[in-house]
Amino acid sequence: MRIARNFIILLILFFSSCDSWLQDIGLKDIKRIDGPCTILLVDGTVIETPYSLEVTIRTEAITYRDENGKLWSLFREEYESYSCQ
Repeated sequence: MRIARNFIILLILFFSSCDSWLQDIGLKDIKRIDGPCTILLVDGTVIETPYSLEVTIRTEAITYRDENGKLWSLFREEYESYSCQ
């Protein structure tokens, strides 16, 4: 029983350290990009955030926090591009 528990713990540690591999096989759908970041909206508005972005790989939706810490989401049709430093 103890061996099985240790094996499971090792598997969890192994898979948690393989983010890009998990993304490649479709088991992880969120990509985190460290900020500060700039988002260009379709209407030409520029959004700047000092925080990180989270991008859903499948839908390309962006989740970010504004300068007050409020959480926002943008769908792919709402933005043209984003860049982070």
